[in-house]
Amino acid sequence: MELARTVVRERLAACVNRIPGVSSVYEWQGRICETGEQLLVIKTTPECYPALEARLKTLHPYETPEIIAIPIVTGSSAYLAWLGTATRPASAASTPLSVHPK
Repeated sequence: MELARTVVRERLAACVNRIPGVSSVYEWQGRICETGEQLLVIKTTPECYPALEARLKTLHPYETPEIIAIPIVTGSSAYLAWLGTATRPASAASTPLSVHPK
């Protein structure tokens, strides 16, 4: 959970969804491995992605963590505006839009 908090606090991500209980099967160093993991869905902008990837590599305990980008094709204009605001440097960010219902 600290990784998620760090990337949000550093404004590299607007939001991180943590999905526990993921079972991954993969080949690593010539062996088939099965590991319980947590899947993190990290929302950021294309502009922030390079810095986010670099930061994840320093924070993650794996030698080769799974870091992939899935593009947002479309979305709620209010949410996408909030995403952009939440990932701007704090000095450049205006008052963020709320994504929570009233």
